[in-house]
Amino acid sequence: MTDSRLEATGSNPEERFRALFARHYPAVYRYAGRRLGRDEAADAAAEAFTIAWRRIAHVPSEPGALPWLYGVARRVVANAERSRRRRDRLAARAAEGTPAPEPAPDPIGVLAALEDLRADDREVLRLAAWEGLGPREMGTVLGCSPNAAAIRLHRARRRLDQAMNDTGDEQ
Repeated sequence: MTDSRLEATGSNPEERFRALFARHYPAVYRYAGRRLGRDEAADAAAEAFTIAWRRIAHVPSEPGALPWLYGVARRVVANAERSRRRRDRLAARAAEGTPAPEPAPDPIGVLAALEDLRADDREVLRLAAWEGLGPREMGTVLGCSPNAAAIRLHRARRRLDQAMNDTGDEQ
């Protein structure tokens, strides 16, 4: 049995994957880089495309492929962040007593306010601002309806605004 999405493109799975990779790797790499840093972005993007290769029959046709890949990358990034937190805790135990480096300056407090938000709020704000996704694409990434994604974005923006006002009051 063949997948109608593959038949519609007229290509075999390898050709489809090559086209998918060529078209979307830079965007997936940037997505991972903004969340993990450049050092880990290539590994995360490679892992996302490894999963895409294994599940090539499930990758939607364009224009849904990139949001699908963002959804895969989101889970890869979450795993990488969990690993990083475990490494950081281990390093902290190993280096007890060593002072932590100073964070980068944040003159208007947006980074501090963003970090004070829940992970779900940070992600929806990043999808809108950094990835330039609309509600339909965000819904695909987050696994919800476009309407739910728009509501989440609205609420996250309100919470960010409140967090920035709270940060500003403290300074």
